[in-house]
Amino acid sequence: MAASERTALGPLVGAIDQGTSSSRFLVFNAKTSELLSHHQVEIQQKFPREGWVEQDPKEILNSVYECVEKTCEKMKQLNINIANIRAIGVTNQRETTVVWDKTTGEPLYNAIVWLDLRTQSTVERLLKRIPGKNKTFSKFKTGLPLSTYFSAVKLRWLLDNVEEIRKAVEDKRAMFGTIDSWLIWVCIRGKNGGIHCTDVTNASRTMLFNIHSLQWDPDLCKFFDIPMEILPNVRSSSEIYGLMKICPSLKSGALTGVPISGCLGDQSAALVGQMCFRDGQAKNTYGTGCFLLCNTGQKSVFSEHGLITTIAYKMGRDKPVFYALEGSVAIAGAVVRWLRDNLGIARTSQEVEKLAADVGTSYGCYFVPAFSGLYAPYWEPSARGIICGLTQFTNKKHIAYAALEAVCFQTREILDAMNKDCGIPLSQLQVDGGMTNNKILMQLQSDILCIPVVKPSMPETTALGAAMAAGAAEGVGVWSLNPGDLTAVTCERFEPQINPEESEYRYARWKKAVKRSMDWETTDSPSNG
Repeated sequence: MAASERTALGPLVGAIDQGTSSSRFLVFNAKTSELLSHHQVEIQQKFPREGWVEQDPKEILNSVYECVEKTCEKMKQLNINIANIRAIGVTNQRETTVVWDKTTGEPLYNAIVWLDLRTQSTVERLLKRIPGKNKTFSKFKTGLPLSTYFSAVKLRWLLDNVEEIRKAVEDKRAMFGTIDSWLIWVCIRGKNGGIHCTDVTNASRTMLFNIHSLQWDPDLCKFFDIPMEILPNVRSSSEIYGLMKICPSLKSGALTGVPISGCLGDQSAALVGQMCFRDGQAKNTYGTGCFLLCNTGQKSVFSEHGLITTIAYKMGRDKPVFYALEGSVAIAGAVVRWLRDNLGIARTSQEVEKLAADVGTSYGCYFVPAFSGLYAPYWEPSARGIICGLTQFTNKKHIAYAALEAVCFQTREILDAMNKDCGIPLSQLQVDGGMTNNKILMQLQSDILCIPVVKPSMPETTALGAAMAAGAAEGVGVWSLNPGDLTAVTCERFEPQINPEESEYRYARWKKAVKRSMDWETTDSPSNG
Protein backbone atom coordinates (compact mmCIF):
# COMPACT_ATOMS: atom_id res chain seq x y z
CA MET A 1 0.00 0.00 0.00
CA ALA A 2 1.47 3.36 -1.06
CA ALA A 3 1.95 6.11 1.56
CA SER A 4 -0.73 8.27 -0.09
CA GLU A 5 -3.20 5.35 0.08
CA ARG A 6 -2.39 4.79 3.74
CA THR A 7 -3.11 8.40 4.68
CA ALA A 8 -6.36 8.37 2.67
CA LEU A 9 -7.85 5.29 4.32
CA GLY A 10 -10.95 7.15 5.50
CA PRO A 11 -12.55 6.66 8.92
CA LEU A 12 -10.90 4.20 11.33
CA VAL A 13 -12.28 2.60 14.49
CA GLY A 14 -10.29 1.26 17.45
CA ALA A 15 -11.19 -1.65 19.72
CA ILE A 16 -9.97 -2.41 23.23
CA ASP A 17 -10.15 -6.20 23.59
CA GLN A 18 -9.55 -7.11 27.24
CA GLY A 19 -9.49 -10.90 27.57
CA THR A 20 -8.66 -13.37 30.32
CA SER A 21 -5.09 -13.98 29.19
CA SER A 22 -4.23 -10.73 27.40
CA SER A 23 -5.24 -7.17 26.51
CA ARG A 24 -5.15 -5.82 22.96
CA PHE A 25 -5.85 -2.65 21.05
CA LEU A 26 -6.72 -3.04 17.36
CA VAL A 27 -7.54 -0.52 14.65
CA PHE A 28 -9.85 -1.32 11.72
CA ASN A 29 -10.79 0.43 8.49
CA ALA A 30 -14.52 1.19 8.88
CA LYS A 31 -15.16 0.85 5.14
CA THR A 32 -13.38 -2.47 4.47
CA SER A 33 -13.17 -4.09 7.96
CA GLU A 34 -9.43 -4.51 7.33
CA LEU A 35 -7.24 -4.82 10.43
CA LEU A 36 -4.55 -2.13 10.09
CA SER A 37 -2.55 -2.37 13.30
CA HIS A 38 -2.63 -3.92 16.77
CA HIS A 39 -0.63 -4.63 19.92
CA GLN A 40 -1.05 -7.32 22.57
CA VAL A 41 0.14 -7.62 26.19
CA GLU A 42 -0.22 -10.83 28.21
CA ILE A 43 -1.94 -10.51 31.62
CA GLN A 44 -0.85 -12.33 34.75
CA GLN A 45 -3.39 -14.59 36.44
CA LYS A 46 -2.91 -15.06 40.19
CA PHE A 47 -3.84 -18.30 41.95
CA PRO A 48 -3.56 -17.39 45.67
CA ARG A 49 -5.32 -20.62 46.74
CA GLU A 50 -6.63 -23.76 45.09
CA GLY A 51 -9.59 -22.84 42.88
CA TRP A 52 -9.02 -19.07 43.25
CA VAL A 53 -8.30 -16.99 40.14
CA GLU A 54 -7.58 -13.25 40.42
CA GLN A 55 -6.16 -10.41 38.34
CA ASP A 56 -4.90 -6.97 39.31
CA PRO A 57 -7.33 -4.32 37.92
CA LYS A 58 -4.45 -1.78 37.74
CA GLU A 59 -2.35 -4.23 35.70
CA ILE A 60 -5.32 -4.73 33.36
CA LEU A 61 -5.67 -0.96 32.98
CA ASN A 62 -1.94 -0.38 32.39
CA SER A 63 -1.86 -3.19 29.82
CA VAL A 64 -4.67 -1.43 27.94
CA TYR A 65 -2.77 1.89 28.07
CA GLU A 66 0.36 0.15 26.77
CA CYS A 67 -1.56 -1.50 23.91
CA VAL A 68 -3.14 1.83 22.86
CA GLU A 69 0.23 3.58 22.96
CA LYS A 70 2.16 0.89 21.06
CA THR A 71 -0.57 0.57 18.40
CA CYS A 72 -0.51 4.36 17.85
CA GLU A 73 3.29 4.21 17.47
CA LYS A 74 3.00 1.36 14.93
CA MET A 75 0.41 3.35 12.97
CA LYS A 76 2.70 6.37 12.78
CA GLN A 77 5.46 4.11 11.43
CA LEU A 78 2.98 2.88 8.79
CA ASN A 79 2.20 6.52 7.95
CA ILE A 80 -1.44 6.10 9.06
CA ASN A 81 -2.95 9.20 10.64
CA ILE A 82 -4.34 8.33 14.09
CA ALA A 83 -6.54 11.45 13.90
CA ASN A 84 -8.73 9.30 11.61
CA ILE A 85 -9.76 7.11 14.58
CA ARG A 86 -13.37 8.25 14.98
CA ALA A 87 -14.53 5.92 17.76
CA ILE A 88 -13.40 3.23 20.18
CA GLY A 89 -15.25 0.05 21.15
CA VAL A 90 -14.65 -2.03 24.28
CA THR A 91 -15.00 -5.79 24.53
CA ASN A 92 -14.09 -7.76 27.61
CA GLN A 93 -13.90 -11.03 29.52
CA ARG A 94 -17.38 -11.30 31.02
CA GLU A 95 -18.47 -11.92 34.66
CA THR A 96 -15.04 -10.98 36.10
CA THR A 97 -15.85 -8.72 39.05
CA VAL A 98 -14.19 -5.49 40.21
CA VAL A 99 -15.11 -3.18 43.12
CA TRP A 100 -13.38 0.20 43.36
CA ASP A 101 -13.48 3.41 45.39
CA LYS A 102 -15.03 6.27 43.41
CA THR A 103 -13.26 8.95 45.50
CA THR A 104 -9.70 7.60 45.13
CA GLY A 105 -10.20 5.70 41.86
CA GLU A 106 -8.41 2.70 43.43
CA PRO A 107 -9.60 -0.93 43.25
CA LEU A 108 -10.55 -2.29 46.69
CA TYR A 109 -9.54 -5.88 45.92
CA ASN A 110 -8.17 -7.90 43.00
CA ALA A 111 -10.65 -8.69 40.22
CA ILE A 112 -12.26 -12.10 40.82
CA VAL A 113 -12.06 -13.87 37.44
CA TRP A 114 -15.01 -15.70 35.88
CA LEU A 115 -13.18 -19.05 36.29
CA ASP A 116 -12.79 -18.61 40.06
CA LEU A 117 -14.31 -21.31 42.32
CA ARG A 118 -14.03 -19.76 45.81
CA THR A 119 -17.77 -19.01 45.82
CA GLN A 120 -18.85 -22.68 45.85
CA SER A 121 -19.78 -22.46 49.56
CA THR A 122 -21.61 -19.16 48.86
CA VAL A 123 -23.62 -20.91 46.12
CA GLU A 124 -24.47 -23.80 48.45
CA ARG A 125 -25.55 -21.42 51.21
CA LEU A 126 -27.80 -19.53 48.77
CA LEU A 127 -29.23 -22.80 47.39
CA LYS A 128 -30.48 -23.73 50.87
CA ARG A 129 -32.74 -20.67 50.75
CA ILE A 130 -34.40 -21.79 47.50
CA PRO A 131 -37.35 -24.25 47.61
CA GLY A 132 -36.13 -27.63 46.35
CA LYS A 133 -32.56 -26.23 46.02
CA ASN A 134 -33.49 -25.35 42.44
CA LYS A 135 -30.36 -23.99 40.66
CA THR A 136 -32.48 -22.59 37.82
CA PHE A 137 -34.80 -20.60 40.12
CA SER A 138 -34.11 -17.35 38.21
CA LYS A 139 -33.83 -18.89 34.74
CA PHE A 140 -36.84 -17.04 33.29
CA LYS A 141 -35.62 -13.67 34.60
CA THR A 142 -31.86 -13.95 34.00
CA GLY A 143 -31.46 -16.92 31.64
CA LEU A 144 -28.79 -18.29 34.03
CA PRO A 145 -28.42 -21.08 36.61
CA LEU A 146 -27.04 -20.30 40.08
CA SER A 147 -23.31 -20.92 39.61
CA THR A 148 -19.86 -19.74 40.71
CA TYR A 149 -19.47 -18.47 37.10
CA PHE A 150 -21.64 -15.33 37.36
CA SER A 151 -20.87 -11.97 39.00
CA ALA A 152 -23.56 -11.84 41.73
CA VAL A 153 -21.99 -14.60 43.84
CA LYS A 154 -18.50 -13.11 43.40
CA LEU A 155 -19.82 -9.75 44.61
CA ARG A 156 -21.59 -11.45 47.52
CA TRP A 157 -18.28 -13.12 48.51
CA LEU A 158 -16.46 -9.75 48.40
CA LEU A 159 -19.12 -8.13 50.62
CA ASP A 160 -18.89 -11.06 53.07
CA ASN A 161 -15.11 -11.30 53.20
CA VAL A 162 -13.42 -7.97 52.45
CA GLU A 163 -13.79 -5.41 55.24
CA GLU A 164 -12.54 -2.56 53.02
CA ILE A 165 -15.36 -3.20 50.54
CA ARG A 166 -18.02 -3.43 53.26
CA LYS A 167 -16.81 -0.10 54.67
CA ALA A 168 -16.79 1.55 51.22
CA VAL A 169 -20.39 0.38 50.62
CA GLU A 170 -21.46 1.86 53.99
CA ASP A 171 -19.71 5.14 53.14
CA LYS A 172 -21.33 5.21 49.65
CA ARG A 173 -17.88 5.13 48.02
CA ALA A 174 -18.07 1.67 46.36
CA MET A 175 -18.65 0.99 42.68
CA PHE A 176 -19.14 -2.47 41.22
CA GLY A 177 -18.54 -3.39 37.61
CA THR A 178 -17.39 -6.02 35.18
CA ILE A 179 -14.13 -5.21 33.34
CA ASP A 180 -15.90 -3.04 30.72
CA SER A 181 -17.31 -0.79 33.49
CA TRP A 182 -13.90 -0.42 35.15
CA LEU A 183 -12.16 0.47 31.86
CA ILE A 184 -14.87 2.90 30.68
CA TRP A 185 -15.04 4.61 34.09
CA VAL A 186 -11.26 5.18 34.18
CA CYS A 187 -10.88 6.09 30.48
CA ILE A 188 -13.70 8.66 30.77
CA ARG A 189 -12.36 10.90 33.57
CA GLY A 190 -12.28 8.31 36.41
CA LYS A 191 -12.55 9.92 39.85
CA ASN A 192 -13.00 13.33 38.21
CA GLY A 193 -16.50 12.52 36.98
CA GLY A 194 -16.14 9.10 35.30
CA ILE A 195 -19.14 7.45 33.66
CA HIS A 196 -20.28 4.38 35.62
CA CYS A 197 -22.00 2.22 33.01
CA THR A 198 -22.14 -1.20 31.41
CA ASP A 199 -24.01 -2.57 28.40
CA VAL A 200 -26.91 -5.03 28.29
CA THR A 201 -24.69 -7.98 27.25
CA ASN A 202 -22.37 -7.63 30.25
CA ALA A 203 -25.27 -6.86 32.63
CA SER A 204 -26.96 -10.09 31.49
CA ARG A 205 -24.00 -12.08 32.93
CA THR A 206 -24.33 -10.81 36.51
CA MET A 207 -27.44 -12.77 37.61
CA LEU A 208 -28.88 -9.48 38.86
CA PHE A 209 -30.34 -8.29 35.54
CA ASN A 210 -33.80 -8.97 34.14
CA ILE A 211 -33.20 -9.76 30.46
CA HIS A 212 -36.79 -8.85 29.51
CA SER A 213 -37.31 -5.53 31.32
CA LEU A 214 -33.59 -4.66 30.72
CA GLN A 215 -33.37 -3.39 34.33
CA TRP A 216 -31.54 -4.46 37.47
CA ASP A 217 -33.98 -6.74 39.29
CA PRO A 218 -34.85 -5.54 42.84
CA ASP A 219 -35.93 -9.05 43.95
CA LEU A 220 -32.65 -10.62 42.83
CA CYS A 221 -30.62 -7.81 44.42
CA LYS A 222 -32.55 -8.49 47.62
CA PHE A 223 -31.95 -12.26 47.34
CA PHE A 224 -28.18 -11.75 46.96
CA ASP A 225 -28.32 -8.82 49.44
CA ILE A 226 -26.57 -6.44 47.05
CA PRO A 227 -27.16 -2.68 47.36
CA MET A 228 -28.47 -1.39 44.01
CA GLU A 229 -26.66 1.96 44.30
CA ILE A 230 -23.27 0.29 43.63
CA LEU A 231 -24.45 -1.11 40.24
CA PRO A 232 -23.59 0.64 36.96
CA ASN A 233 -26.16 2.26 34.64
CA VAL A 234 -27.13 -0.15 31.87
CA ARG A 235 -26.86 1.19 28.31
CA SER A 236 -27.17 -0.26 24.81
CA SER A 237 -24.15 -1.88 23.11
CA SER A 238 -23.81 0.95 20.58
CA GLU A 239 -24.05 4.58 21.75
CA ILE A 240 -21.65 7.30 22.86
CA TYR A 241 -20.90 6.71 26.56
CA GLY A 242 -18.38 9.55 26.79
CA LEU A 243 -15.08 10.83 25.38
CA MET A 244 -11.69 9.18 25.93
CA LYS A 245 -9.54 10.90 28.54
CA ILE A 246 -6.42 8.78 28.92
CA CYS A 247 -3.75 9.51 31.54
CA PRO A 248 -2.00 12.68 30.21
CA SER A 249 1.49 11.31 31.02
CA LEU A 250 1.01 8.77 28.23
CA LYS A 251 1.69 9.65 24.59
CA SER A 252 -1.55 7.86 23.74
CA GLY A 253 -3.26 10.97 25.08
CA ALA A 254 -3.46 11.49 21.30
CA LEU A 255 -6.80 9.64 21.48
CA THR A 256 -8.19 12.12 24.02
CA GLY A 257 -11.60 13.32 22.87
CA VAL A 258 -12.37 10.21 20.76
CA PRO A 259 -15.82 8.82 21.71
CA ILE A 260 -16.07 5.42 23.41
CA SER A 261 -19.24 4.29 21.67
CA GLY A 262 -19.35 0.49 21.61
CA CYS A 263 -19.43 -2.06 24.42
CA LEU A 264 -20.05 -5.81 24.18
CA GLY A 265 -19.06 -8.82 26.30
CA ASP A 266 -16.47 -10.77 24.32
CA GLN A 267 -18.78 -13.58 23.15
CA SER A 268 -21.47 -11.16 21.98
CA ALA A 269 -18.76 -9.15 20.19
CA ALA A 270 -17.60 -12.30 18.37
CA LEU A 271 -21.21 -13.03 17.31
CA VAL A 272 -21.40 -9.51 15.81
CA GLY A 273 -17.90 -9.78 14.27
CA GLN A 274 -18.93 -13.07 12.61
CA MET A 275 -21.96 -11.18 11.16
CA CYS A 276 -24.41 -13.58 12.88
CA PHE A 277 -27.31 -11.11 12.69
CA ARG A 278 -29.97 -13.60 11.56
CA ASP A 279 -32.02 -15.96 13.70
CA GLY A 280 -30.29 -19.37 13.74
CA GLN A 281 -26.78 -18.16 12.90
CA ALA A 282 -24.13 -19.42 15.33
CA LYS A 283 -20.41 -19.15 16.10
CA ASN A 284 -17.95 -20.90 18.41
CA THR A 285 -15.06 -18.95 19.95
CA TYR A 286 -11.96 -20.79 21.17
CA GLY A 287 -10.22 -18.64 23.80
CA THR A 288 -9.37 -19.39 27.43
CA GLY A 289 -12.77 -21.12 27.46
CA CYS A 290 -14.99 -22.13 24.57
CA PHE A 291 -18.31 -20.41 23.83
CA LEU A 292 -20.95 -21.42 21.31
CA LEU A 293 -23.62 -18.76 20.71
CA CYS A 294 -26.68 -19.01 18.49
CA ASN A 295 -28.70 -15.89 17.64
CA THR A 296 -32.38 -16.52 18.49
CA GLY A 297 -33.57 -13.11 17.22
CA GLN A 298 -35.84 -10.87 19.28
CA LYS A 299 -37.24 -13.77 21.31
CA SER A 300 -35.54 -15.34 24.30
CA VAL A 301 -35.38 -19.14 24.00
CA PHE A 302 -34.96 -21.17 27.20
CA SER A 303 -32.94 -24.36 27.02
CA GLU A 304 -34.10 -27.80 28.11
CA HIS A 305 -30.58 -29.19 27.67
CA GLY A 306 -28.25 -27.19 29.93
CA LEU A 307 -27.58 -24.12 27.80
CA ILE A 308 -28.07 -20.56 29.06
CA THR A 309 -30.08 -17.68 27.61
CA THR A 310 -28.19 -14.43 27.22
CA ILE A 311 -28.43 -11.06 25.50
CA ALA A 312 -26.67 -11.08 22.13
CA TYR A 313 -26.65 -7.29 21.53
CA LYS A 314 -28.73 -4.12 21.41
CA MET A 315 -27.35 -1.91 18.65
CA GLY A 316 -28.56 1.49 19.82
CA ARG A 317 -30.70 3.17 22.46
CA ASP A 318 -33.91 2.80 20.42
CA LYS A 319 -32.98 -0.47 18.71
CA PRO A 320 -34.49 -3.85 19.70
CA VAL A 321 -32.64 -6.30 21.93
CA PHE A 322 -31.50 -9.60 20.36
CA TYR A 323 -31.04 -12.80 22.37
CA ALA A 324 -28.82 -15.88 22.08
CA LEU A 325 -28.58 -19.41 23.41
CA GLU A 326 -25.09 -20.09 24.76
CA GLY A 327 -23.07 -23.17 25.58
CA SER A 328 -20.16 -22.20 27.85
CA VAL A 329 -17.07 -24.38 28.39
CA ALA A 330 -14.65 -23.19 31.10
CA ILE A 331 -11.39 -24.68 29.83
CA ALA A 332 -10.27 -24.64 26.17
CA GLY A 333 -7.09 -22.64 25.44
CA ALA A 334 -6.41 -22.75 29.18
CA VAL A 335 -5.65 -26.48 28.90
CA VAL A 336 -2.80 -25.73 26.46
CA ARG A 337 -1.50 -23.03 28.80
CA TRP A 338 -1.70 -25.59 31.67
CA LEU A 339 0.34 -28.16 29.71
CA ARG A 340 2.91 -25.43 29.04
CA ASP A 341 3.08 -23.66 32.43
CA ASN A 342 2.08 -26.34 34.98
CA LEU A 343 3.32 -29.60 33.46
CA GLY A 344 6.13 -28.05 31.41
CA ILE A 345 5.70 -30.54 28.56
CA ALA A 346 6.17 -27.74 26.00
CA ARG A 347 7.75 -24.28 25.98
CA THR A 348 5.14 -22.70 23.69
CA SER A 349 1.52 -23.32 22.66
CA GLN A 350 2.76 -24.05 19.11
CA GLU A 351 4.93 -26.84 20.52
CA VAL A 352 1.81 -28.50 22.00
CA GLU A 353 0.32 -28.55 18.48
CA LYS A 354 3.56 -30.10 17.13
CA LEU A 355 3.58 -32.80 19.85
CA ALA A 356 -0.02 -33.72 18.94
CA ALA A 357 0.81 -33.72 15.21
CA ASP A 358 3.72 -36.12 15.75
CA VAL A 359 1.41 -38.92 16.98
CA GLY A 360 -1.93 -38.10 15.35
CA THR A 361 -3.82 -40.04 18.06
CA SER A 362 -4.37 -40.02 21.82
CA TYR A 363 -3.91 -43.82 21.84
CA GLY A 364 -7.02 -44.35 23.98
CA CYS A 365 -6.10 -41.58 26.45
CA TYR A 366 -8.91 -39.15 27.43
CA PHE A 367 -8.45 -35.81 29.20
CA VAL A 368 -11.38 -34.05 30.94
CA PRO A 369 -10.00 -30.60 31.90
CA ALA A 370 -12.64 -29.83 34.56
CA PHE A 371 -10.26 -27.50 36.44
CA SER A 372 -13.17 -25.21 37.35
CA GLY A 373 -15.83 -27.89 37.50
CA LEU A 374 -17.98 -28.49 34.42
CA TYR A 375 -20.05 -25.72 32.81
CA ALA A 376 -22.59 -26.42 30.05
CA PRO A 377 -24.39 -28.72 29.65
CA TYR A 378 -23.72 -30.24 33.14
CA TRP A 379 -23.29 -27.26 35.52
CA GLU A 380 -21.44 -29.59 37.88
CA PRO A 381 -19.08 -27.65 40.19
CA SER A 382 -17.96 -30.83 41.99
CA ALA A 383 -16.17 -32.19 38.88
CA ARG A 384 -12.36 -32.02 38.63
CA GLY A 385 -9.91 -32.68 35.84
CA ILE A 386 -8.91 -36.25 35.03
CA ILE A 387 -6.69 -38.03 32.51
CA CYS A 388 -7.71 -41.65 32.02
CA GLY A 389 -6.98 -44.58 29.72
CA LEU A 390 -3.24 -44.33 30.44
CA THR A 391 -0.93 -47.26 29.65
CA GLN A 392 2.87 -47.71 29.75
CA PHE A 393 2.85 -46.74 26.09
CA THR A 394 1.29 -43.29 26.76
CA ASN A 395 3.68 -40.33 26.47
CA LYS A 396 3.42 -36.54 26.50
CA LYS A 397 2.51 -36.47 22.80
CA HIS A 398 -0.60 -38.56 23.43
CA ILE A 399 -1.56 -36.29 26.35
CA ALA A 400 -1.12 -33.20 24.12
CA TYR A 401 -3.38 -34.81 21.50
CA ALA A 402 -5.96 -35.79 24.18
CA ALA A 403 -5.98 -32.15 25.40
CA LEU A 404 -6.86 -30.88 21.91
CA GLU A 405 -9.48 -33.62 21.54
CA ALA A 406 -11.00 -32.52 24.87
CA VAL A 407 -11.68 -29.05 23.46
CA CYS A 408 -13.44 -30.65 20.47
CA PHE A 409 -15.47 -33.13 22.55
CA GLN A 410 -16.66 -30.32 24.85
CA THR A 411 -17.76 -28.36 21.76
CA ARG A 412 -19.59 -31.47 20.49
CA GLU A 413 -21.51 -31.68 23.80
CA ILE A 414 -22.72 -28.08 23.64
CA LEU A 415 -23.46 -28.34 19.90
CA ASP A 416 -25.61 -31.45 20.52
CA ALA A 417 -27.54 -29.51 23.20
CA MET A 418 -27.91 -26.52 20.83
CA ASN A 419 -29.26 -28.74 18.04
CA LYS A 420 -31.83 -30.30 20.42
CA ASP A 421 -32.98 -26.89 21.68
CA CYS A 422 -33.15 -25.27 18.24
CA GLY A 423 -34.64 -28.28 16.44
CA ILE A 424 -32.59 -27.55 13.30
CA PRO A 425 -29.06 -29.05 13.37
CA LEU A 426 -26.26 -26.69 12.30
CA SER A 427 -24.94 -27.70 8.88
CA GLN A 428 -21.54 -26.09 9.53
CA LEU A 429 -19.77 -24.39 12.44
CA GLN A 430 -18.35 -20.85 12.17
CA VAL A 431 -15.32 -20.51 14.43
CA ASP A 432 -12.97 -17.81 15.72
CA GLY A 433 -10.53 -17.09 18.55
CA GLY A 434 -6.82 -17.63 19.14
CA MET A 435 -6.94 -21.44 19.08
CA THR A 436 -8.36 -21.52 15.54
CA ASN A 437 -4.80 -20.93 14.24
CA ASN A 438 -4.18 -24.55 15.27
CA LYS A 439 -4.95 -26.48 12.07
CA ILE A 440 -4.87 -29.88 13.80
CA LEU A 441 -7.50 -28.68 16.29
CA MET A 442 -9.74 -27.38 13.49
CA GLN A 443 -9.50 -30.67 11.55
CA LEU A 444 -10.14 -32.65 14.73
CA GLN A 445 -13.17 -30.47 15.44
CA SER A 446 -14.65 -31.18 12.02
CA ASP A 447 -14.00 -34.93 12.45
CA ILE A 448 -15.65 -35.05 15.89
CA LEU A 449 -18.69 -32.96 14.85
CA CYS A 450 -19.07 -34.69 11.44
CA ILE A 451 -19.80 -31.26 9.85
CA PRO A 452 -17.54 -28.68 8.13
CA VAL A 453 -15.76 -26.08 10.28
CA VAL A 454 -15.45 -22.61 8.72
CA LYS A 455 -12.79 -20.17 9.89
CA PRO A 456 -12.59 -16.53 8.69
CA SER A 457 -9.17 -15.54 7.31
CA MET A 458 -9.19 -12.53 9.68
CA PRO A 459 -9.51 -14.25 13.09
CA GLU A 460 -9.94 -11.08 15.22
CA THR A 461 -13.73 -11.21 15.13
CA THR A 462 -14.21 -10.27 18.81
CA ALA A 463 -12.39 -6.95 18.40
CA LEU A 464 -14.07 -6.46 15.01
CA GLY A 465 -17.51 -6.80 16.66
CA ALA A 466 -16.65 -4.10 19.23
CA ALA A 467 -15.34 -1.83 16.47
CA MET A 468 -18.53 -2.35 14.42
CA ALA A 469 -20.72 -1.43 17.43
CA ALA A 470 -18.61 1.70 18.08
CA GLY A 471 -18.51 2.80 14.44
CA ALA A 472 -22.27 2.28 13.96
CA ALA A 473 -23.27 4.35 17.02
CA GLU A 474 -25.53 7.36 16.60
CA GLY A 475 -23.34 10.46 16.43
CA VAL A 476 -20.43 8.44 14.95
CA GLY A 477 -22.06 6.73 11.96
CA VAL A 478 -18.93 5.56 10.11
CA TRP A 479 -19.82 1.84 10.01
CA SER A 480 -22.97 0.55 8.35
CA LEU A 481 -24.55 -2.63 9.75
CA ASN A 482 -27.02 -2.95 6.86
CA PRO A 483 -26.66 -6.52 5.51
CA GLY A 484 -25.99 -5.22 1.99
CA ASP A 485 -23.07 -3.07 3.19
CA LEU A 486 -21.27 -5.76 5.20
CA THR A 487 -18.02 -6.95 3.63
CA ALA A 488 -17.98 -10.61 2.54
CA VAL A 489 -15.37 -12.52 4.55
CA THR A 490 -12.94 -15.01 3.00
CA CYS A 491 -12.86 -18.30 4.91
CA GLU A 492 -10.90 -21.52 5.27
CA ARG A 493 -12.98 -24.74 5.41
CA PHE A 494 -12.18 -27.99 7.22
CA GLU A 495 -14.23 -31.02 6.08
CA PRO A 496 -14.70 -34.24 8.13
CA GLN A 497 -12.09 -36.85 7.18
CA ILE A 498 -13.00 -39.84 9.36
CA ASN A 499 -16.07 -42.04 9.21
CA PRO A 500 -18.94 -41.14 11.58
CA GLU A 501 -18.77 -44.56 13.35
CA GLU A 502 -15.21 -43.90 14.57
CA SER A 503 -16.22 -40.39 15.64
CA GLU A 504 -19.21 -41.75 17.63
CA TYR A 505 -17.05 -44.43 19.30
CA ARG A 506 -14.50 -41.83 20.50
CA TYR A 507 -17.27 -39.49 21.68
CA ALA A 508 -18.94 -42.30 23.68
CA ARG A 509 -15.60 -43.01 25.43
CA TRP A 510 -15.25 -39.29 26.20
CA LYS A 511 -18.72 -39.24 27.82
CA LYS A 512 -17.60 -42.18 29.99
CA ALA A 513 -14.54 -40.17 31.10
CA VAL A 514 -16.76 -37.14 31.93
CA LYS A 515 -18.88 -39.32 34.26
CA ARG A 516 -15.67 -40.36 36.07
CA SER A 517 -14.74 -36.69 36.68
CA MET A 518 -17.96 -35.85 38.55
CA ASP A 519 -18.71 -35.74 42.31
CA TRP A 520 -15.00 -35.45 43.03
CA GLU A 521 -14.90 -32.35 45.22
CA THR A 522 -17.11 -31.36 48.14
CA THR A 523 -16.98 -28.05 50.01
CA ASP A 524 -16.19 -29.82 53.28
CA SER A 525 -13.17 -31.70 51.89
CA PRO A 526 -9.91 -30.71 53.67
CA SER A 527 -8.13 -29.72 50.42
CA ASN A 528 -10.34 -26.63 50.17
CA GLY A 529 -8.57 -25.15 53.19
